[in-house]
Amino acid sequence: MATKVGVIGAGGMLQYHAAGFRQAGAEIVAVADAAPGAAAKAAEKSNIPQSFDSIEAMLSGCKEIDAVSIIVPNKFHKPLTIQCLQAGKHVFSEKPPALNAAEVQEMIDVAQKAGKKMLFNFNNRARPESQAMMQYINDGQVGRINSAQAKWIRRTGIPGFGGWFTTRELSGGGPLIDLLHMVDLAMYFMGYPEPAHVLGQTFDDFIQDKSFKGPWGIPDRVGGTTDVENAAHGFVTFKGGQVLSLQVSWAEMIKREEVSVVFQGTKAGGKVERLFGIDGLDNTAIDTCELYVQENGHSVDRRITTPACEDMGRIGSAANFIEAIEGRAEPLNTPGQALRLMQVIDAIYASAQSGKPVSI
Repeated sequence: MATKVGVIGAGGMLQYHAAGFRQAGAEIVAVADAAPGAAAKAAEKSNIPQSFDSIEAMLSGCKEIDAVSIIVPNKFHKPLTIQCLQAGKHVFSEKPPALNAAEVQEMIDVAQKAGKKMLFNFNNRARPESQAMMQYINDGQVGRINSAQAKWIRRTGIPGFGGWFTTRELSGGGPLIDLLHMVDLAMYFMGYPEPAHVLGQTFDDFIQDKSFKGPWGIPDRVGGTTDVENAAHGFVTFKGGQVLSLQVSWAEMIKREEVSVVFQGTKAGGKVERLFGIDGLDNTAIDTCELYVQENGHSVDRRITTPACEDMGRIGSAANFIEAIEGRAEPLNTPGQALRLMQVIDAIYASAQSGKPVSI
């Protein structure tokens, strides 16, 4: 029997979730969205048989649902995840896991009590480049990764003004929490070590400047709130002695958008990078994956060629969720890793506010 999935949220990410679930052999039976008519429109577009205007109606009307994916603003990740777990469903939620680490811990407690799997869409782990790099790491060719640098920076990338992205109460923060993917990927490569101390700073110089708006996102909301950062920088030390520096921004005085993780191991260094074209679109991006080693007295740079993947692993990440709950694959991420990631993000915001390092 195919796993039956219900989707909460009719936004743009639905296309990737649907493609991934179907690739893994699951059946999408329903979509729910509180916006009037949104679910029906999405159901028709994505060939989903049933649509509902509330989550409660979907859960009661489709009791055959085994799993739920959640594609909604960040504030609602925790309550909807808990609601679905308590209803006996596995959950695949968009990132970030929640607004903060305390919320993630609540979700973990409920998932454990319910005996259900909870995964998050850290889709960059599913990119071919990332998986190829993990093979080298797992094979021992990199050694211990002592240090890493995580970067997702944009010059003009604010995703609209006054909407939920720029409203801290709804989003939890700005680019640091929105573009957390490279911080997650760096910690993934490092073996997700336990963080010890964090020093961070945020900047909001351009967050009200419409000339820094990105070419995508959501429409501006007149009279809405814009109270998040436009850039965040931080430094993390881990209890085992490893270190991570990070730079994340929607708007910063840089040449072009950069998305990368660079690391230095005891046997090899490496880089996974995506360079976007000037239009910021996935289908004009160039992905690279490289290893740096010393061989026979020479510095050797190895370029790892992987299949093209315009969707940045989104489809593969959704497929992995189905395979994981069916026991056909190991999950690409764990709730414990999500907790550590949010602890780091919380600490960067806390350090920026206090002007002092934060211990975790």
